[in-house]
Amino acid sequence: MPASAGVQQSVPSTIQCTRPIMNTHRSPRVTFAVFASAIVVAACGPSDGPQGALDDEEVPAEERYGGTAVIGSIKDIPDMNALTSTETQATEMQQFILFVPVVSYDGELEPQPALARSWEVNEDTTMLTLHLRDDVYWHDGVKTTAYDLAFSYEMANVPATGFPNIAFWDHYGEGEAVDSFTFRVEMDPHADYMDPWRSFAPMPKHILGDVPAAQMAQQRFGRQPIGNGPFRFVNRVDGQSWTFEANPDFPEELGGRPYLDRLVFRTIPEPTTLLTELLTGNIDFYVIPPPEQVPQIESNSRTRLIHYPDRTFVLIGWNQKREPFDDVRVRKALTLGLNRQAMVDATLYGYGQVANTTVPPFFWQYNEKAGADLAYDPEAALALLEEAGYTRGADGLLRNEDGQTLSFTLATNRGDQVRAVIAEIIQSDLRKIGVDMEIQILEWGTLLDRINDPVRRDFDAVLIGWRTEFRIDDTDLFHCDRRQQPFQWVGHCDAELDALLDTLPTIVDRGQSGPLWAGYQELVSAQQPYTFVYFLERLHGVSNRLRNVHADARGDWVGVDKWYIAPGQRGMRTTLR
Repeated sequence: MPASAGVQQSVPSTIQCTRPIMNTHRSPRVTFAVFASAIVVAACGPSDGPQGALDDEEVPAEERYGGTAVIGSIKDIPDMNALTSTETQATEMQQFILFVPVVSYDGELEPQPALARSWEVNEDTTMLTLHLRDDVYWHDGVKTTAYDLAFSYEMANVPATGFPNIAFWDHYGEGEAVDSFTFRVEMDPHADYMDPWRSFAPMPKHILGDVPAAQMAQQRFGRQPIGNGPFRFVNRVDGQSWTFEANPDFPEELGGRPYLDRLVFRTIPEPTTLLTELLTGNIDFYVIPPPEQVPQIESNSRTRLIHYPDRTFVLIGWNQKREPFDDVRVRKALTLGLNRQAMVDATLYGYGQVANTTVPPFFWQYNEKAGADLAYDPEAALALLEEAGYTRGADGLLRNEDGQTLSFTLATNRGDQVRAVIAEIIQSDLRKIGVDMEIQILEWGTLLDRINDPVRRDFDAVLIGWRTEFRIDDTDLFHCDRRQQPFQWVGHCDAELDALLDTLPTIVDRGQSGPLWAGYQELVSAQQPYTFVYFLERLHGVSNRLRNVHADARGDWVGVDKWYIAPGQRGMRTTLR
């Protein structure tokens, strides 16, 4: 979901920005790509190390309980059903706040017990057995069991359900609940096989078990969820807020009752209003402020900045169901016509870099040569467009042989100031080479409806972000077989690319997979299903009254159960709406 990696490093003392795992009964380790230390160290930079975390060790644990923390974001979360929700923030809130995933990751990206207290694989790595805890309860008092996991796994594999990350299970087969606390699933040998279980939160079978797959997304459960995690659902005001309260019965080995009494997630569509709310104490955590607001956050005595390398890249997706985006020459020309470095310089204030691939620069697979030939070159762009049949008229606009101008609409979401500026730069750059582009600003939910619906796909081009998983698998983005799934926005299809997407996850040895990863990135760059704009660092503005906040590349809400408000500051809020 963005240092050179691939070199084995020990994790330095700055690992203190991640919370220790409380369960000491470790399961067999699965070796992961060694970029964990880069993630953790970067998350503990000068702005958000021990000082930024503001964890006063002199405050005894028993005095940390109480208070309400308010999170503010420009984006609403419409759905909390983990089987159907498509928004990254929703997935992370499910993973860390409302539900218990099967496993969690520590600061070294090693799987740790969560709902599964242990697991094992057979000798030929074709069967995974998960042994679940017997002390995790749904918030209505019903015990969480392997039957919930079996039901959820089955539903996630039914296309009609609309589970957005169905590629998670490409190398898994039949699963079954052996008994109340044992789940067994067949699998093909493949790399990083525990990663899908990190963000997969089972849903309650006793509530959703009779719901047809095609009706799952319409269930009231998505807006009034019954979870089993450290916080439980209290209230939802559509388009405005979610409220959660501490779960007093959360198992001690998983962290126990959170320190905070309540956690409120507020939707505030305007960044200027969000900043004011942070600086005046009405919110405690501002999700992803635009970089131009960083100086105000850092200079205010009541707030601080947290930032870390992210797995998120911003892209322009070209809808290949519509002309002229079905022509790779046009897609490549449009990329060449954009000064992406100028976009980064003008909007990110040093908190990002130009992207040419789906692979973040701090992943070991990253190929810096991929896309090196796509730097800003308007003359090369015009040459490709001429080759594709376009000529420039007296008015400066490009037209094809039928006299149609090269024109389209770029859609993006309301409230994101950076993307709004990027869209204007794109419009200006393309106008210089004769392309007529309009900008369409849509509400977040409306935008997702237009691009995620495989039947509708009502857009020409979209400016949006995508967060890569730790186990990179772009199958959902580019595979021919995924064109009827939510995230294959652009309708791309190429047999050579499919072959690599099918093969890469099955190769465990990096020596064998490294050259394939390099070739994969070069092929994606050559085909340009997206124009990759930039990778960014994730920024958050945090109130100084909120302590022990250690967000990193695993997610914004890592350790949220151990956030606390300083005892003398729990009544300092101006208003709470």
